[in-house]
Amino acid sequence: MLNKGDKAKDFTLSSDKGEKITLSSFTGKSNVILYFYPKDDTPGCTTEACDFRDNFASINKKGTVVLGVSPDDIQSHQKFISKQNLNFTLLSDPDHKVAEMYGAWGEKKNYGRVYEGLIRSTFIIGKDGLIKEAFYNVKATGHVQKVVARLESL
Repeated sequence: MLNKGDKAKDFTLSSDKGEKITLSSFTGKSNVILYFYPKDDTPGCTTEACDFRDNFASINKKGTVVLGVSPDDIQSHQKFISKQNLNFTLLSDPDHKVAEMYGAWGEKKNYGRVYEGLIRSTFIIGKDGLIKEAFYNVKATGHVQKVVARLESL
């Protein structure tokens, strides 16, 4: 698990455009909202993604980029972006290695069933590469407003 004040762990993942995106390439240039979500085009994930889309102008005004990460492949991300008119980058983490690095992969419980899966989590990473806030096991509805409020206080 990563916490406020920790150095963000660097990684490189493929984007929805097929480009390789490296987290450290934003150091010194932009704040980053890095959010992990379970699956493209499912109800909670769509709510969260559309909230980021709808708040993008105020997020971008703070010199911040949004990167969404899920185990879905690039083609799934492209369809999700097109269907929901998303205005930010989605990254593919098919083997969930990056999610594990960030503590966003682990045991989940759903209707009495216990399994390993992606734990909805969000990190605000400063231009200095340090984690300014870490949100674990979040609820999709209303979460983006909390992230934006925290971003405003930076």
